[in-house]
Amino acid sequence: MDLTLDAKTTAVVLIDLQHSIVAYDTAPHKSGDVVRRSAQLADALREKGGTVVFVRVLIGETLELPVDVSFPRAGGAPPANATEVVPETGVQPGDIIVAKRQWGAFHGTDLDLHLRRRGIKTIVLGGIATNIGVESTARAAFDMGYELVFAEDAMSSFGAEMHGFAVKNLFPRMGRVRSVEEIVKAFR
Repeated sequence: MDLTLDAKTTAVVLIDLQHSIVAYDTAPHKSGDVVRRSAQLADALREKGGTVVFVRVLIGETLELPVDVSFPRAGGAPPANATEVVPETGVQPGDIIVAKRQWGAFHGTDLDLHLRRRGIKTIVLGGIATNIGVESTARAAFDMGYELVFAEDAMSSFGAEMHGFAVKNLFPRMGRVRSVEEIVKAFR
């Protein structure tokens, strides 16, 4: 199935590409590769006049519940730059930066307002982790009526099976799953 994306009504939304998250080992794609491909997506859409959004989680301000989880958790105090988007993403002055306190990028933020004011209809999602922040954001975006495109190789998780389940079983029910290369070619 061919893909064509109107850059003027499309936003690339990149989840949690910040120092504290990019430091984790991820699979199936290494975090450095996710950052590089995310920067490629952002650059390509910017060049066509589209909107680029970086979402960062405010470490230490998130809701912490007593839960038993099997994914990695950082020990001790986070580094001073924990919530800063890594410079390798190529953040530009015209990009939107959204700070969140939950897994998803819409709850309690102004993301929807930013997108609607710019006439955004389609969101291209990437980031870390596929089955946490990316998936939570996708579910909310889908519920709000946005068209979704998932950049499969510009996202990753804490295990290949976690990433694979979302990409194979959930994301195709909400939108289209494509590679960064396919998405970049689709920007018009």
